[in-house]
Amino acid sequence: MKRWLLLIGAVVLLVLLIGGFKGYGTYKMFQAFAAQGQPKFTVSATTAQEQDWLPQLSAIGSLRAERGADLSAEVAGIVDTIDFHSGEDVKAGQLLLRLRSADDAAHLESLKASAALAEITYNRDKAQLEAGALSQAAVDSDEANLRSSKAQVTEQQALLDKKQVHAPFAGHLGIRAVDLGQFLAAGTKIVTLQQLDPIYVDFYLPQQSLSQISVGQKVKATSDAYPDQNFAGQITAINPQIDTDTRNVQVRAALGNPERKLLPGMYANVGIEVGAPVRYITLPLTAVSYNPYGATAYIVVPQDKQAGKDQPAAKDQPAGAGALVVKQVFVTTGATRGDQVAILKGVSVGDRVVTSGQIKLKNGASVVIDNSVQPSDDPNPKPQEQ
Repeated sequence: MKRWLLLIGAVVLLVLLIGGFKGYGTYKMFQAFAAQGQPKFTVSATTAQEQDWLPQLSAIGSLRAERGADLSAEVAGIVDTIDFHSGEDVKAGQLLLRLRSADDAAHLESLKASAALAEITYNRDKAQLEAGALSQAAVDSDEANLRSSKAQVTEQQALLDKKQVHAPFAGHLGIRAVDLGQFLAAGTKIVTLQQLDPIYVDFYLPQQSLSQISVGQKVKATSDAYPDQNFAGQITAINPQIDTDTRNVQVRAALGNPERKLLPGMYANVGIEVGAPVRYITLPLTAVSYNPYGATAYIVVPQDKQAGKDQPAAKDQPAGAGALVVKQVFVTTGATRGDQVAILKGVSVGDRVVTSGQIKLKNGASVVIDNSVQPSDDPNPKPQEQ
């Protein structure tokens, strides 16, 4: 019995020794972590500044010519002559193409001869009626024949005119789509004609913008084809009906296009100035985190000022000049412009605000600032070539 008691006591002593060694190791590990202090997170930051913003409405629109049409012949026929070149300018009424019309012209001459004979017969019988040698019924029949003959001449002349295609307005021709000797069905496209200066841009704005726009208001448009050039114009029409699906209103503006750089079918970014300049505190869009309970930002402050009080933020200082921590604040945001957002409440001028790395932060976390890479803060960003 004593032997079993000694064995149990030895096992208990061994367990206590092993547990003691493990506990001592854990205690030393916690002491080492405590000696290291709170972990520091690397973030980028910027200083909040005020900027003048010019309120404007923005939209994406489609360009269309003031006048534009795909020209075609009203009747079928074989192309006899082509009187234009691809890409040239033409005047209103200029002849562009003729269809073969020799048989139609010959038929027109035949009808003209019949009309002339009918007129002679009518005049002769009318004179005989006055002399009492002919009845009124015969003269009436002659007059009806004359009118019918003249109508046939007019109809044939109209058919002959349709064998010629003229420019309906002055403009710039596209690429010719037909060749000599080709048979054209009625309505076959011959060439496109576009009047390019001025050029229209059609775009949509939400219905709440109606009070801010009017006919004659100045607009500016840009195109990714010419990113460094602005095209000035003005609003020429506002649709009197709201789209019931989107609650948007269609607006049309005329843009100056003397160099014909803008072409129908392109899209353009349209900006409309709608008020006087307003001064806002601005931050990069990445500085604000949007959550169901509100928008937040992190302000960098010295550790000795982080005690739960609303203290002014630290001035810009290099990393390592002192212990820095972050304070989470709720912000009220306003309009956006490019990569910037206006801050209406929650941040003051001079506050140092975290712009990236927020996902790993919490209120009071220690940070190290590294601004070697900064998010974009451009009010007018342009797409980069890939």
